[in-house]
Amino acid sequence: MQQNFYIPGTGLYEGEPYSYLWPFSQALAATVSVSNIPGQAASAASVDSHEVQVRMVGLQKYWGEPTPVPGAPTGEQPESEEHGEGSEPAEAPGIAPPALPSFNGEVVPPGGASYYDDNEWVGIELARLYKLHHEPATLERAEQIMAFVMSGWQSNPKLACPGGVPFSDAPSNTERNTVTDGPAAELGVQLYRITGNATYLQFAQQAYEWVRACLRAPSELYYDHIRLHGAIDPTEWSYNQGSMMGAGVLLYQATGNSAYLYQARQTAKAALVYFTIPRLVSENPFFVSVYFRNLMYLDSVTHDPPGPRLAQSYIDSVWVHQRLSDGLFAFGSPPSTQLLDQAAVVQIYALLSTPAVTYF
Repeated sequence: MQQNFYIPGTGLYEGEPYSYLWPFSQALAATVSVSNIPGQAASAASVDSHEVQVRMVGLQKYWGEPTPVPGAPTGEQPESEEHGEGSEPAEAPGIAPPALPSFNGEVVPPGGASYYDDNEWVGIELARLYKLHHEPATLERAEQIMAFVMSGWQSNPKLACPGGVPFSDAPSNTERNTVTDGPAAELGVQLYRITGNATYLQFAQQAYEWVRACLRAPSELYYDHIRLHGAIDPTEWSYNQGSMMGAGVLLYQATGNSAYLYQARQTAKAALVYFTIPRLVSENPFFVSVYFRNLMYLDSVTHDPPGPRLAQSYIDSVWVHQRLSDGLFAFGSPPSTQLLDQAAVVQIYALLSTPAVTYF
């Protein structure tokens, strides 16, 4: 991933000319997951710490303002003898200033939309990073993202199934999604556990219950989104099931209410039947990495064995059938190698090597 997509000295990854926030967020997730692998030598741990710092340098370009880097004094950036990450490049073309109170969710011209799910993926990783380094600036950024997400809640009573977080903050957006509310609930619980702020827990419960009420299928799986006047996209993606399973487990841990755990297990039961290995291989591997992270997190609480075993079966299949001679993984039709895909594969391997307590 680093050898083929990272642009030395920038903190950024290849794209148009730089990657959108979505792939970047998953490169960040891969870095955080690798950093949580136990038993590494001191030198390896030092490398991982440096890589985390460099991801934060890259993240500040999307934010549109300087982001304090964990472990680096104010005004300084991490140095690298090998790649020169300490040299600050000129502002990356096309990266917009923040659309307050969020940072901009994509590498787009100024005034472009911010995507709530992309912000949430970053927020989840910043909360994980705070657990590793306890840097106040990291927590502050995660809370800023949470404030942006909470500000997007759709309370208009004229909406079909009022509530929910939309796909983006664009005025033309008419979708409210499982993928914007399940991860919002997860981030809310993460921040509640860190800060003790009950507002985060209340919002997490609200977002979770909205998805249960408006996008839950009779099978206990979850549909993709609901449109302005109530039309539902019935697509059942793996990451939506994963996020709602994970949110249920986190809410159970935060409240002690066993109903959340029961609901998560019901969704897992349905998902294990529906999402066969061939079906998972046909999906975007990012979707699958989210699914397995949450399924394994559920298994760590219920002590059911399928999560890690299925993740291993999936990644073994990917290694055999999707891996190219240059070490990259190709997905899609026609097959192509993308940063998002490589980051997903790294995450799954790292998650299989780390205790589930580090996942959130």
